[in-house]
Amino acid sequence: MKKSILSLVIFTITLITSSDGLAQKFSRLDVSPMDAAVYPKNWRNSDKLVKIIYGRPQLKGRELTTLAKVSNKGVWRTGANEAPEITFFKDVLFGGKKVKAGTYTMFTIPSDEKWTFVLSTVRNVWGHYTYDKKDDVLRVDGQVSSTDKTIEAFSITFEDEKDSIMMYLGWGNTVASLPIKEITSKKE
Repeated sequence: MKKSILSLVIFTITLITSSDGLAQKFSRLDVSPMDAAVYPKNWRNSDKLVKIIYGRPQLKGRELTTLAKVSNKGVWRTGANEAPEITFFKDVLFGGKKVKAGTYTMFTIPSDEKWTFVLSTVRNVWGHYTYDKKDDVLRVDGQVSSTDKTIEAFSITFEDEKDSIMMYLGWGNTVASLPIKEITSKKE
């Protein structure tokens, strides 16, 4: 009986002290978690036109102009951490310019009058540090407007328009927008 109690005690101590070694060590929640937007908005729809994966920084009392700074390379990573990757599942007109189906990195050049959207062939980019203009697929200017309601976390969404969709990027009191249209004929 004493032997079985001693064995149980030893087993219990061993289990308690060794289970910590088996426990998974998960990293803390990133303050700028990744997010994604897709069109059509139903994720189960297999006939998608566009998807973008991006980091969502938050204002946390700071000014947008200090966070969305254009780098010395002339671009902003457009969010936090990795630069966004945008995938077009079909050929599109991106701000009126033809883009072939595929995945691109998207940078922007924010200003008060307009935001310039830049699609690059380089992928898996952290920030804008490896950005090189020679990798640009295109640059196109988008519209800028303001909103009375402050947008705390940087956000991207797609909304239906007349014959296209509009991509909106919102943060602080600024909203940048750019039309995207599926190319349905060879004339476009």
